[in-house]
Amino acid sequence: MSGERFRYDGYQLDPVTGRLESRYSLGSWRFTDVVTFELPGAPAGAPPAAALEEAARLVHLLSGVSYYKTAAPSAVDLGTVPTTPAERAFLRRFLVEGLGEFAFRNAIDLSGLSVTGPDRDGAAPASWAPVPGRPLVPFGAGIDSIVTVEAARRTHPDLCLFVVGRGGERFEAIEQTMKVTGLPVARAERHLDPSVLASSTSGFLNGHVPVTGILSSVAVMAAVLGGFDSVVMSNEWSASTATLEVDGRPVNHQWSKGMGFEAGLRDLLSGMLSPPPAYFSFLRSRSELWVARQFSTLGQYHGVFRSCNRAFYTDPALRWDRWCGTCDKCCFIDLVLSPFLPAPELAQIFGGHEPLATRSLAPAFRALLGVGSEPRPFECVGDVQECRAAVLLAAERPDRVDGPMVQELAEWARAGGRGGAGGGTGGGGPGGGGGARPDLFGPLGPDFVPEAFRAGAGGAGDAGGSGGSPGHH
Repeated sequence: MSGERFRYDGYQLDPVTGRLESRYSLGSWRFTDVVTFELPGAPAGAPPAAALEEAARLVHLLSGVSYYKTAAPSAVDLGTVPTTPAERAFLRRFLVEGLGEFAFRNAIDLSGLSVTGPDRDGAAPASWAPVPGRPLVPFGAGIDSIVTVEAARRTHPDLCLFVVGRGGERFEAIEQTMKVTGLPVARAERHLDPSVLASSTSGFLNGHVPVTGILSSVAVMAAVLGGFDSVVMSNEWSASTATLEVDGRPVNHQWSKGMGFEAGLRDLLSGMLSPPPAYFSFLRSRSELWVARQFSTLGQYHGVFRSCNRAFYTDPALRWDRWCGTCDKCCFIDLVLSPFLPAPELAQIFGGHEPLATRSLAPAFRALLGVGSEPRPFECVGDVQECRAAVLLAAERPDRVDGPMVQELAEWARAGGRGGAGGGTGGGGPGGGGGARPDLFGPLGPDFVPEAFRAGAGGAGDAGGSGGSPGHH
């Protein structure tokens, strides 16, 4: 199938409910992707038809990645869906860079990919009228989105959470954490074509897709449907760093969480909608350490938050209702919180099986620190210098002085990080002096956070501050 042309076969939109049915094909295969919405407190009346069409077109374009990757052919045909040259360029980048990990694992070269389709020239952005000061915040029950919500709600009390489920399914880990916020919840459901869910029996290629990019497009469509003026993401500074490099090219597991995707989508929206929804990451200029420090003060969430991958398994029979304490995500969350939370509290969070107290997990921690034989994991984790800084800070805590693995990892960090000033490439470290680099607790780069959101963030330790002018990326 690799020689086939992947085709976009159009979409059907219900202008009242927002139900979107997207169709794609690859040879004899036909795929149908359906998105539905449940939005509390939506403004009376349907949004302008042209604006909703633009939002639907965006979802249609980005959702195709889930089906393109079944064979990853060298040609994409947009069929009758009109696009501008900038939109086609963005879609190509979304497929090539967003599927970087997928291509690496499947030994595929996507650099020759072509995206063709009819031109859409001269169309003015579609007008709509969002409700000012009404943000939509995608929520995943981890420390990042929790910190964003608690900081943003200070100046935006009409904040609404947003969750994208699959096929009507709800994850208890997310539901429990959302209850703690006490905020309203807007929902979308994405129904993937059943043939993709059974990819192994269909002979399809499988692997990671840039799901945050798809979620972002669905959130923009929810914003248009519900009258929200902004979509507030929770992606940190280190999400822009490469997981590894292959033949000089960066491969980033978190590409659609990075600054490149954020800036590109903002540019795209400015040509599609007027005014464009304010799409930005509240945490863009912040390190994972900074986020962890803020989260450590939010005790109401400590017993319910969840970032363990096993809490979100597709098969409910395999899904855990607690932290597994062994996956790379568990190791990273324990590591990044260890400088700020007492060891007994972290042990309680992990059900008595704290990763930092489990000697067999030392190789996983060394991989996070960039000092072992194992490569950095393909996971949503911080970069090397953040992880080294975390363990060095944790090693200085009185309740960690006698922790053999923490002290051993700190020695690895000092040895591996010597001389590594680093600039976010994943290879730098906090240095060999035994402490974190000061800038890991200050702004680390540019962001697009509007001033209205910065104003009320001082109570969260100057959340959302910028290290540079928006757009200088």
